Amino acid sequence: MPAPLALGLAAGIALDALIADPRTAHPVAAFGGTAAALERRCWADSRGAGLAYATTLVAGCVGLGFLAERVPAGVAVCTWAVLGGTTLGREAGAMARLLEANDLAGGRKRVTHLCGRDPQQLDVAGLARATVESVAENTSDAVVAPLFWGALLGAPGLLGYRAVNTLDAMVGHRSTRYGRFGWAAARADDALNLAPARLTAALTVLLAPVVGGHPRDALRAWRQDGHKHPSPNAGPVEASFAGALGRTLGGRLAYAGRVEDRPLLGDGPAPGARDVARATRLARAVSLAAAGLAVTAAGARR
Repeated sequence: MPAPLALGLAAGIALDALIADPRTAHPVAAFGGTAAALERRCWADSRGAGLAYATTLVAGCVGLGFLAERVPAGVAVCTWAVLGGTTLGREAGAMARLLEANDLAGGRKRVTHLCGRDPQQLDVAGLARATVESVAENTSDAVVAPLFWGALLGAPGLLGYRAVNTLDAMVGHRSTRYGRFGWAAARADDALNLAPARLTAALTVLLAPVVGGHPRDALRAWRQDGHKHPSPNAGPVEASFAGALGRTLGGRLAYAGRVEDRPLLGDGPAPGARDVARATRLARAVSLAAAGLAVTAAGARR
């Protein structure tokens, strides 16, 4: 008989596939509102204050996870709440249609649903590259990583990971305000994504034929270029996607009021509008494989 954790993960994965993220009253949005309110009360330009802030919020979510495991369908609800694969696929699909229609204005408006780059600095090619990179990174952050920690630690792992990842997105920036205060959240996110990001890259290598790529090319891009990215975890994922797609990612981007020149990842031409649909197909294949692995691993637990 399957373990309760495996059944809960499978049910939550099915819920995400069926109903995705609600437009309003999403649990992660509620957590973000709570985190923002607490930040206004306790912010200080110090690592200690940031550590206390992050620890309080993450501990609360982990505790909620322990309570959820005592409730029927609790693991399923937690799994649904932390997964974002279906919504990611829908947003990327919408971007693909806009870009294939050469709708620059629509693409600039829509890309804000996927990443924080300055849309006015992006042409159609830039929008395509931003979308492919976002699909790659979020396949790891919004699908593989929460399932990894859910299979390993159950509902506390699901909610604890999502709390850390959300805090990193909120305060983990290298800015004047968050350079010290967000340090703990950023480092915790790096640590929790270390294994899942490499699992995502490995699955991408294996599944490269889904988009007409070759595992050898995806592996070579990962090994040669993954370490060049400023993020220790986004690098392997984006590089393996670049190799699987036969495209080059990276380069100049405008983000949060600053311009960065990032190293190039992979070989081949820059991604175009049609590559967004290919990246989305690859992401779905990786997500499905990760779901199967998570449920299987959870079922093997005693």
